[in-house]
Amino acid sequence: AIDEYKPLDATTNPSLILAAAQMPAYQNLVDDAVAYGKKLGGSEEEQIKNASDKLFVLFGAEILKRIPGRVSTEVDARLSFDKEGMIQRARRLIDLYKEVGVGKDRILIKLSSTWEGIQAGRVLEAEYGIHCNMTLLFSFAQAVACAEAGVTLISPFVGRILDWYVANGDKKTYEPSEDPGVKSVTKIYNYYKKFGYKTIVMGASFRNTGQIKALTGCDYLTISPKLLAELSKEHIKLTPTLSVKEAQACNLEKIHLDEKAFRWHHNEDQMAVEKLSDGIRRFAADAVKLERMLKERMFSTENGK
Repeated sequence: AIDEYKPLDATTNPSLILAAAQMPAYQNLVDDAVAYGKKLGGSEEEQIKNASDKLFVLFGAEILKRIPGRVSTEVDARLSFDKEGMIQRARRLIDLYKEVGVGKDRILIKLSSTWEGIQAGRVLEAEYGIHCNMTLLFSFAQAVACAEAGVTLISPFVGRILDWYVANGDKKTYEPSEDPGVKSVTKIYNYYKKFGYKTIVMGASFRNTGQIKALTGCDYLTISPKLLAELSKEHIKLTPTLSVKEAQACNLEKIHLDEKAFRWHHNEDQMAVEKLSDGIRRFAADAVKLERMLKERMFSTENGK
């Protein structure tokens, strides 16, 4: 898909890696990761963790051979409330990339947009020059805190916001301009541009091409191959719906969020609270499945088992 659509950047997450690791075409990467984990030694748990990190990096390195920009690699979602744990794991992933000849300028480290994740991003950017992509972002409070932390990029989710409103409200279909996910990203984009934040806004998690077209003009969009295929069949001129000029004319007030204010504002948004915790649980579950698969590869053939 990357060869076909030639994107600038690409992203991975535990769910995508889990799916790819089960495909015959990528068994050599899984074998290399398993060998790496075993070579480093340590307890069974340490070997599996090292193999898992290595697998993420090997997939990332393969992707980087095919794109001019950056690849996003996710820190384990089970560390979402552990600031120091996220910092350590991020630095470890950057070291692993360095071992395969990839510099940190080509990597975005994906962190959950919890308060702890955002503060880990602040430290990684300011102290280590490691670029961060804040994911699982659903609330305006999360976006404001990310901007204040000075992270490189945020991935506000569009489709998952829509999913929640469809599941929890009477309205089952929305015009793109009225789509709650589209409106969320539009507000974030306008706020960032009005107040001169450098953080890149990358709309993510799309359910249909209407959502994508409604966010034309956004800094970046991350789009699945399926939706890219649909878009490639359309031959219409798109005019940007988002622009810096219009954003600067918006009637938005600047706000500052310390931890207490962040937790309160985020907690006021029921959708965001539910989707953030659900997203963390799902990514964590896929990380566990991936580790289980690696464990079978690494240890089930030993001792005649």
